[in-house]
Amino acid sequence: MAVQQRKTVVTETIKTETTTTTKNVDHQVGKTWGRDRDVSFGTILISLGILVMSPLWVLYTYISCNGYQCALSAPALEIYNAPDALVALKALLARELPTYSPYAARLFFTWLTFQAVLYAFLPAQIGYGQRTPAGHLLPYKVNGLLAWIISHAIYAAGGLYFGWWKLSIIHDNWGGLLIAANAYGYFLTFFCYIKAHLFPSHAADRKFSGSFIYDLLMGIEFNPRFGKYFDFKLFHNGRPGIVAWTMINLSFAAAQYQKIGYVTNSMILLNLLHATYVLDFFYNEDWYLRTIDIAHDHFGFYLAWGDSVWLPWLYTLQSHYLVRNPVDLTPVQFGFIFAVGFTGYFIFRSVNHQKDIVRSTNGECMIWGKPAKVIRTSFVTSDGKTHKSLLLCSGYWGLSRHFNYVGDLLISLAMCMTCGTKHLLPYFYIIYMTILLLHRIQRDHTRCKGKYGKYWEEYMKAVPYKLIPYVY
Repeated sequence: MAVQQRKTVVTETIKTETTTTTKNVDHQVGKTWGRDRDVSFGTILISLGILVMSPLWVLYTYISCNGYQCALSAPALEIYNAPDALVALKALLARELPTYSPYAARLFFTWLTFQAVLYAFLPAQIGYGQRTPAGHLLPYKVNGLLAWIISHAIYAAGGLYFGWWKLSIIHDNWGGLLIAANAYGYFLTFFCYIKAHLFPSHAADRKFSGSFIYDLLMGIEFNPRFGKYFDFKLFHNGRPGIVAWTMINLSFAAAQYQKIGYVTNSMILLNLLHATYVLDFFYNEDWYLRTIDIAHDHFGFYLAWGDSVWLPWLYTLQSHYLVRNPVDLTPVQFGFIFAVGFTGYFIFRSVNHQKDIVRSTNGECMIWGKPAKVIRTSFVTSDGKTHKSLLLCSGYWGLSRHFNYVGDLLISLAMCMTCGTKHLLPYFYIIYMTILLLHRIQRDHTRCKGKYGKYWEEYMKAVPYKLIPYVY
């Protein structure tokens, strides 16, 4: 659930300085800026499919890895080849379904509570996201890197020095944790749906489609909060999800060591690639406040359940695979995958750095040795105020509107390549990320067209390619 899911920059660069009240504007306000308000019957059916199929897919991948060495087709083939498919299905579910574990439930909710305490009480800088459709400029506590360091230090010290748990504790309780995470993800989804109706944080930023199914999936509230700073979106995506990402990998690496007596170089490389991405996210957490997750998505099942279940269970599939199918890479293979991954990271970070420079200098800077080319725009929020903004159209951002996604995809591919080529399941991540990012390109286009109007038309003429120059 592309929760990302991964952190990819929204195309616009916001530099809010002056605001004026206006009644006559060039483009629509509210209807096309932000989540869809009017949805078709087909969209509702697709939404229902996502609500039903996403949990089933997570469960299927769990069964495939836990009982069939991560062979994606094996469970389905077992049922298909059985004389009585229904009997075979019942036997498979009785044997392979995860079971409730009180210990795993305590583990999950202790972890969740601990992350909430760190988020609320650790020293933090205050960052600001982009202005919402209703005109709010919200503050956020930025202390994720410190939370990541403290969490991993306690995990390592508790396992290696104090003996409170085995480092493989997450791996060893994976099924029970899946049940606990699902319970919380569904609770959070329905809680936020009810909260949006009864006690919203910012009522003017809500969007109702008239469809219970669509509103449940995509969310009604834009930034549900407790108090001034406890933001549901930033907390759930960044803390229990992404802090756990690297810890899950380390736990599965420990399980691999217990199983075969050493940690393969493929597992080491996978941990390195994931850790680089995660640490970059927290080091640049203030930048994340201006990404599509925060600046566009409302908070429903898509993010509530997605951050709780989809992200930690499916983004870490490669480490699950390598426990059950150890891969020893040759030096050439290791070097090639390393080069692909860190070339992707270099592109990803360099592209976003250019936008940060332009934002911080209001466009008065050099990009690739030349003055930055920007389109100076204005947009109107639903409170009738006009705000200023920039669209960068030189450097990487002159090559395509989403060249940062090229780096993202290269990193994702390298993560999958650590698992070799014997099975398809480890490559789910790059397949999913490709679909997610292509869909985000379209969502971003719709959003920015509604927000910027004629300025977006000018930008599309200046930068005609969406992702890969001369290709797409």
